[in-house]
Amino acid sequence: MRRHVTAYGFLSAALVVFAVFSWYPIVRGVVLSFQQVNFVTSPDWVGWENFERLFADPLFGVAWRNTLYFTVLALIIGFGVPFLTAVVLNELRHAKGYFRLLVYLPVMLPPVVTALLWKWFYDPGPGLFNSVLRGLGLPTSQWLDSADTSMISLVLVITWANMGSATLIYLAALQTIPGELYEAADLDGAGIVRKVWHITIPQTKFVILMLLLLQVVATMQIFTEPFIMTGGGPEESTVTVLLLLYRYAFYYNDFGTASALSLILFAVLGVFSFLYLKITKRSDA
Repeated sequence: MRRHVTAYGFLSAALVVFAVFSWYPIVRGVVLSFQQVNFVTSPDWVGWENFERLFADPLFGVAWRNTLYFTVLALIIGFGVPFLTAVVLNELRHAKGYFRLLVYLPVMLPPVVTALLWKWFYDPGPGLFNSVLRGLGLPTSQWLDSADTSMISLVLVITWANMGSATLIYLAALQTIPGELYEAADLDGAGIVRKVWHITIPQTKFVILMLLLLQVVATMQIFTEPFIMTGGGPEESTVTVLLLLYRYAFYYNDFGTASALSLILFAVLGVFSFLYLKITKRSDA
């Protein structure tokens, strides 16, 4: 301890910051979930009443169903697209930097700007997409105004806005694969599909599994896009867990129930992450 006192001194600043701005709020949130709190009057200890109120709310099940549906759609569309884009970029021989910048540009836009931009794209009247469809003589769509298409419309926004980061990570992983493996595959007459299936995917398995976990955790916490673009509608078809949490906290002024919902979400994601890492570790053994 005496030998490393200087190192611990430098480390203490970071520990204080984490304790004040990360660990304390987590502990405080757990405590709030068992209290009736409005930050005006003194909190009252109510035990499990906040959780009972949540389970009795019809929107609780709707929010979880919508969030899981969104997560599945995001995995189907938003997980494969960055990987395929990275494979294509890795095969380019010219203008690599230009196309990488083009793919990453949406990441630089603030999420609110992206949501407002796509909200105009989806406008059923003068919006870009319907204007193009009308110009081509094709039927238009209600996009965000229909319960059948609202969720898939949000998934497209999320995919476009966030695929740049995942694409660059995949691209970095692809460039670590020895070229001799592809040369040997070419000598064996393997096509692009066989090379991707037997070389690219196994060689980037660790990166794929980690990004899959991070994407599930991120999509389960979707908030900005439904909050700005749909407000949870139409017909509550885009109400997510975090959007319901926001309503409890800032619409109903019920911070105790909002904290209880956040604790449930934290537990679900924690259990999923633990099981996911355990299963993937066992499969690698």
